[in-house]
Amino acid sequence: AAVVEKAKEYVTRAGGNITEVEDWGKKRLAYEIQKSREAFYYFIQFESESTDCPNEVEANIRLMENVVRYLCVKQEA
Repeated sequence: AAVVEKAKEYVTRAGGNITEVEDWGKKRLAYEIQKSREAFYYFIQFESESTDCPNEVEANIRLMENVVRYLCVKQEA
């Protein structure tokens, strides 16, 4: 939960507005990552007027130790 709160903080600090947070739970990974076979999945959807916001969020999440993988995708309107 602390990791999700930290990620949400990065989004708001970069000027984004969080619209939805989904906890997808613990799932089995397709392959072993850092000697782990399972991981917790979260879906955080946010909006931002700034085109630089996703880049700032990715830069901060990349440095988080507890985040193994992440994906940031632009949703077309």
